[in-house]
Amino acid sequence: MTEQEKTELKAKINGRRVVASISGGKDSAAMSLYLTELGIEHDRVFMDTGWEHDATYAYLRGPLAEKLGTIHEVRSRKYPGGMVELVTKKGMFASRMQRFCTQELKVFPMRDYIRSAQDAGDEVLNTVGIRRAESQARSKMPEWEWSETMDCEVWRPLITWTEQDVIDIHKRHGLAPNPLYLKGAERVGCWPCVFARKSEIRFLAENEPSRVEFIRELEEEVARRPSARYAEKGETFESLGYVRPAFFQQKTGRGGRPWPIDEAVKWARTGHGGKQYELFAAAESDAGCMRWGLCETNPDKPEGDK
Repeated sequence: MTEQEKTELKAKINGRRVVASISGGKDSAAMSLYLTELGIEHDRVFMDTGWEHDATYAYLRGPLAEKLGTIHEVRSRKYPGGMVELVTKKGMFASRMQRFCTQELKVFPMRDYIRSAQDAGDEVLNTVGIRRAESQARSKMPEWEWSETMDCEVWRPLITWTEQDVIDIHKRHGLAPNPLYLKGAERVGCWPCVFARKSEIRFLAENEPSRVEFIRELEEEVARRPSARYAEKGETFESLGYVRPAFFQQKTGRGGRPWPIDEAVKWARTGHGGKQYELFAAAESDAGCMRWGLCETNPDKPEGDK
């Protein structure tokens, strides 16, 4: 960005308080680094869903905060217990038709943070690390737009960036990525997301079997209250034609119906349309560290050795 462009940008910001959403992922970290390069002071805010990987919390509170500066952690006022409290109280998991987890645990907490700043007399500019290259939906997003929910303007500084641009700014500032990326994770937000892709479910099963067990127990807990309520009337989920609560929400092969965790894991370990097990799938960690250029090498090992 030229000096003239920087001047025009700062004029557009016009003294507003810049609030940046930080997730512990690569894009939001790159955005904060970029704002720093531009000389733009900003609040860094992490919406804690209570459903992140331990490695993400450690990264946020360690290397990321050390490099970026203070990161404010906020939680839902209505559901301070995060994801577990949210789904158990509702007696259901989020779905494509009712994606309440994002609203309750991320959107509303950020809205409350922004409102508190506005109540203190600040005009706010909300910045998010979204890139058009990430998805078809995001490819249509503008760089600047007004948000009725946040009651302020939203700026997407990285909207035209590539993944390599994101990696490059990490390297430029000597910031290692969230370690989950180096293990092969594609995303490092909610661990896992109810809309996780096949490769992400497989990654979870192979790297975090204890998380699979926890989700299995959570499915039982979420089903407990409605199940007891139906039983009082001599009914069950099945007799009423209802789908039993299950964590993952998939389209492929199930018409969009929920998948119990064990069924989702079984499917994630197959290829060829879910009909054949992939016994020798490539290790995700190889792709992860190669993407960042951080694979470990042993200079004393002969090139032909395995």
